[in-house]
Amino acid sequence: MSMENKTIAIILGGGRGTRLDPLTRHRSKPAVPIAGKYRLVDIPISNCLNSWIRKIYVLTQFNSASLNRHIKNTYNFDLFSHGFVDILAAEQTPKSTNWFQGTADAVRQSLHHLSNYDYDQVLVLSGDQLYQMDYRNLLNVHKEEDADVTIATLPVTADEATGFGIMKTNEEGMIESFVEKPSYDELSEWSSETSPEMQQQGRVYLASMGIYVFSKEIMLRLFDENPDATDFGKEIIPKAIGEGSKVSSYSFDGYWTDIGTISSFFDANLDLTKTVPEFNLYDNDQVIYTRARYLPASKLTGTNLERVLIAEGCIIEASRIERSVIGIRARIGKGTTIENSIVMGNDTFATKDDIDHQSDNRPLMGIGQRCFISRAIIDKNVRIGNDVKITGGHHLQDGEYDKHSVVDGIVIIQKGEVIPDGYSI
Repeated sequence: MSMENKTIAIILGGGRGTRLDPLTRHRSKPAVPIAGKYRLVDIPISNCLNSWIRKIYVLTQFNSASLNRHIKNTYNFDLFSHGFVDILAAEQTPKSTNWFQGTADAVRQSLHHLSNYDYDQVLVLSGDQLYQMDYRNLLNVHKEEDADVTIATLPVTADEATGFGIMKTNEEGMIESFVEKPSYDELSEWSSETSPEMQQQGRVYLASMGIYVFSKEIMLRLFDENPDATDFGKEIIPKAIGEGSKVSSYSFDGYWTDIGTISSFFDANLDLTKTVPEFNLYDNDQVIYTRARYLPASKLTGTNLERVLIAEGCIIEASRIERSVIGIRARIGKGTTIENSIVMGNDTFATKDDIDHQSDNRPLMGIGQRCFISRAIIDKNVRIGNDVKITGGHHLQDGEYDKHSVVDGIVIIQKGEVIPDGYSI
């Protein structure tokens, strides 16, 4: 039986996703749409499938219907394989009436589900990162080093290091100490051996990516001995290092970005519009899977496009779209300009009936005519009338407003919102 079959993956879907609010008000964090047609959770699941890991749990704090539906409609394995992608929501049990208190607590509360399977190691992943990794390389390092725990690390510069948990390796490449978000002054003693290429770039600090492999016995023992520990990064990993477990580092040198905040989400999406983006959606081997929707091709009329990602099923008559991501079934009217924005699209097409019975005060689903939209995130199923102006930027005060929110200068129109003709932000 191959090693991959002995691995169970657990994807941590994050807590209430407050840092991604308001995108997480009506859906759990793993269900947030990304890159026009995917959802955040598709990234780690696709990495698992490409690495031949077929037993996957997604842990989420509160179970949104859209995540359930997405996973049920997307990841169906045939009857002859023993694969699954299952959602485990924080549940009240006779032993515990609490929500998940942290990453480690979430896994601890879910362990009883794992006991039905024969497994040797658990791969713990985060649900809000954008990267492509073959986990078999990580698992091989874990096996070759005969490690108890293996942590995927990313070589970073001094400037970046203060925002991460930083590992220090000894001569054998084992992690012997760990510091959470060190200050700039402390850094001198935290550099590690990295590849010559990384050293030239000043990337000599090993940052934890929040991706871990635990050997089964070690994980169960760490949970048993630390019943109050709620977090991997802050408690379980330092405990493992402190008690002398074999903790090895798997150094990853590909593209990786954390999508924990609105501005990182915004930047990661718009970076995909580059001619050669660092995250490659067009890879023959590292396929990103998502729900097969059977949508028609997108239709464009008279639109000037510059660095735009357009999903299927769109009907676009805009005059200009620049550096933007346009999601499924988006409808954009004549004379409209969109720049530096994310339009998430719609869950359904406008019907002929909608179009025929369009009342004066309720715009059609989509974006109307002669609008100007810049530095904005337009969530799904939004109705924007004609002659609407939305100009995001740091001149705007962050906060909650009548029909929109502003976070880091980015205007967010929430799911299902109706913006009347002539509205200006």
